Amino acid sequence: MRIDRAKRAEVLIEALPYIQEYYNKIVVIKYGGNAMLNDELKQQVMSDILLLKLVGVKIVLVHGGGPEINDLLSKVGKVSYKIEGLRVTDAETMDYVQMALAGKVNKSLVNLLETKGGKAMGISGMDGSLIEAVQKSKELGFVGDVTKVNPQPIYDLLEKDYIPVISSIARDKEGNVYNVNADTVAGHIAAAINAECLIFMTDISGIMARPYDSNSLIPVVDLALADKLYKDGVVTGGMIPKMECCVNAVKLGVKKVFILDGRVPHSILLETLTDEGSGTMFIK
Repeated sequence: MRIDRAKRAEVLIEALPYIQEYYNKIVVIKYGGNAMLNDELKQQVMSDILLLKLVGVKIVLVHGGGPEINDLLSKVGKVSYKIEGLRVTDAETMDYVQMALAGKVNKSLVNLLETKGGKAMGISGMDGSLIEAVQKSKELGFVGDVTKVNPQPIYDLLEKDYIPVISSIARDKEGNVYNVNADTVAGHIAAAINAECLIFMTDISGIMARPYDSNSLIPVVDLALADKLYKDGVVTGGMIPKMECCVNAVKLGVKKVFILDGRVPHSILLETLTDEGSGTMFIK
């Protein structure tokens, strides 16, 4: 659908105060899910990220890669299973996780950004001692919890005008490598670098007052409401860990945390640069 020149001008004017708000600020985007699997959406997301960077927003991209890990494990005949949404990871599985996340997924995103004219640098949580972790539990194997974030590598890349593209693997003080939930990594990184906001791109529209009813979207959730939603059983299943990551990020000091539907074209721009918005915002 084409819009006339006057309407295009209105769209640009509407974006102006938001560009001013985010200018020279850091925005952390956690990217994964269907938006990463659909090539057309992936192209749009990368274009949106570059547009934000060109208007002065400092972007840090954190990614997961569950489907790619599943695909690689399937190809090598490795059986994988999860406990409460977390992949049980033995030493051999961890090798494949590292191949998929720090290799294929990370470098493909860097390649897309560079092909579109951006400057991107792919790193993992191990590089520059960016993320330190400890084993989450013996039952899960090489699955880690974040204990420390060293923000300096990110600051160095941003200063050199790069978009850091970060895969969610980390190591402990002994050099053991861990698979860490990408949502958790994004929250800790956003807090450590004093990000203006953190955006989770997901497979749903946001938090619903009535589960599966898209007309019941809750646009803003503070900590008190989040606690009530837990207690009332409104948030269930796979949304529980997602919401926990949002709440924890706010508690760690991130000013605003968004859950956006990554399946919606240009959802990042709709949330950051328009009055409309497109998901749920978490605040303290």
